[in-house]
Amino acid sequence: MAQYVANEHEAKEYLPRYRILYMLIGFTFTLFFIRLWYLQIINGAELRAFSEQNSIKETKIAAPRGIIYDRNGEILVENLPGFEVTLSPQYVGRDLETTAEAVGKALNMAPATIVQMVQRSKKLNGPFRVVKLKDNLSRDEIFNLEIIKNEYAGLDIRENVLRSYPLKADGAQLFGYVGEVSKRQLPILNEKYGEKLKLQQGDIIGKAGLEEILDLDLRGKDGISVQQVDARGRETQNGESKLLGNLTGIVQATPGNNVVLTVDKDIQDTAYRAFVGQGFIGGLVAMKSNGEVLAWVSGPSYDPNEFSTGISGSLWSKLINDPDRPLRNKVIQDHNSPGSTFKPLIATAALSEGVITPTTIVNAPGSMRFGNRVYHDHQRGGEGNITVSEAIERSSNVFFYKMGIALGIEKMFRYISNFGIGKKTGIELQGERSGLMPSPEWKKQTIGEEWQPGENLSVAIGQGFVLTTPLQMAIAYNAIANYGKVVKPFVVRKIMSPENKVITEFEPKIVKDFGDPNGEFKVKREVFDTVREAMRRVVNGTRGTARGSKLKFVEIAGKTGTSQVMSFAANDIYSTCENRPKYQRHHGWFIGYAPADNPEIAFGILAEHACHGSNAARVAKEIVQSYVAKYHPEWLTRETDKKGTKPVIQIQTPATEPEPEAEVD
Repeated sequence: MAQYVANEHEAKEYLPRYRILYMLIGFTFTLFFIRLWYLQIINGAELRAFSEQNSIKETKIAAPRGIIYDRNGEILVENLPGFEVTLSPQYVGRDLETTAEAVGKALNMAPATIVQMVQRSKKLNGPFRVVKLKDNLSRDEIFNLEIIKNEYAGLDIRENVLRSYPLKADGAQLFGYVGEVSKRQLPILNEKYGEKLKLQQGDIIGKAGLEEILDLDLRGKDGISVQQVDARGRETQNGESKLLGNLTGIVQATPGNNVVLTVDKDIQDTAYRAFVGQGFIGGLVAMKSNGEVLAWVSGPSYDPNEFSTGISGSLWSKLINDPDRPLRNKVIQDHNSPGSTFKPLIATAALSEGVITPTTIVNAPGSMRFGNRVYHDHQRGGEGNITVSEAIERSSNVFFYKMGIALGIEKMFRYISNFGIGKKTGIELQGERSGLMPSPEWKKQTIGEEWQPGENLSVAIGQGFVLTTPLQMAIAYNAIANYGKVVKPFVVRKIMSPENKVITEFEPKIVKDFGDPNGEFKVKREVFDTVREAMRRVVNGTRGTARGSKLKFVEIAGKTGTSQVMSFAANDIYSTCENRPKYQRHHGWFIGYAPADNPEIAFGILAEHACHGSNAARVAKEIVQSYVAKYHPEWLTRETDKKGTKPVIQIQTPATEPEPEAEVD
């Protein structure tokens, strides 16, 4: 009895604790019930839809990029249909090696490569990112894959759109190329574009040239395909699925906008064959007098189609390690000393400042001393007593050394910078270099030294600190040809909708006019007449440095130039350039326009390590021939001395340019 009382007393003592335990259990079950009620009743529809997503596959339908046309409607860049094979790591699981064996056999790929691609993607992007194994599949590859597709989880064949460049390497630096957005680029571009565009991993973007600059216009809007799949990621074959609910099966992609360029495909092709086709390295641009670019060549080049299908590591390594830099857009990204092509600009300044007149005679011997240095002409014996027109025609160094002394750097800087030298042209392409037109202020700020009088001589013949691009020089010469009108070059003419309705149209623009009486900077028409006539004689005169490029039916005007890549001792100045190692040879320039009396087309050509500007002039000759044949075929049957221009004396001697200009210590 005593034991029973003790147990009863003990039970009463623990009773409050049991009540707390019962309350906790009841509270827990109540929470479970409320949670289940919330999930089943309140949020049931949403969770059901989420669950169904595990059985639905969404496939992006890439939007075709817009077509790029030339000025006459010829296709420059287009799209081609293709197929790609993908593998989803989430469905493959432990069967990766087995799947890789089968797929490798179908594609003639090493299974180890497939395994490596999938494992690398899983590491970088997680297991849910689809891995593209190969695109641009052949018919045989598609057939082989269709046979095994349903046997291996996650394997899929998808239709895609391949960017195609029919001109291949011709114009590659201008048109650019496309490729997948990288993981590093993704947040940068999404922040840049904001609400305009939300990129995802795997998206194709423009990576260079116009493809990059016009990416938002060209890319269009992707579509989507929604399909039910089984647990292995395979599409169900049981007809329409109830799981899809109100979802439509396919949302079609919207193509990108089309673009019409100012480029002329025929002239572009001629320029490429005449320049890169002959093995020249460097840059070339040809444009109409209003700034419309007709041809754009950078050599050596590359085939952008290689990037569309995924460039191999070995080819990429070859391109970036090539000492001639094929990926570089040399028309605007390589700036070099312009050499003697600078002389017409110096002549414009000297005539405008009254340093000389068109009839002033200047003695130009084979060399001259200034300070403690001897400055040499490109001819051992010099040119003797000559006028400014003769100095330009024969490319006299000593004549222009004297102009540099008389003008001084401030006046040279004032005139030549107004022509656009040392400034970006503003063309709609990335990576343009500004070059350099030096001044005393620039040297003091950059180098920390005062300007030396002897440096005026180097500047006057386009050497020393002066740096410019083929495009800048073409703009400057075009201004001389058109009596002081400095234009802004442009290559995009129109942006069109997929239905070819004009969205945006671009017009020529004059940024400066030296002939404007109300302008801040003026050059008299008579000055331009003198310089224009001198440049006409460079090609058509008896002693012109580009007389080998003379045409019978139209006169070309311009100036050759030789840009030193390194200094030589006095006894090596007149040695044959072609006998030197390639990278010690001078660059050859030719800048000009045509016709000489009524210019329609201007061009800037830099042939790196070509030794002489006359080599570049022969390229210009072919461009002008192509332009005339297309736009003025009636000119082909005439001769220049019968059309009202000044008669030209026929040359019987071999057409060679004198040895390149040089200066030594």
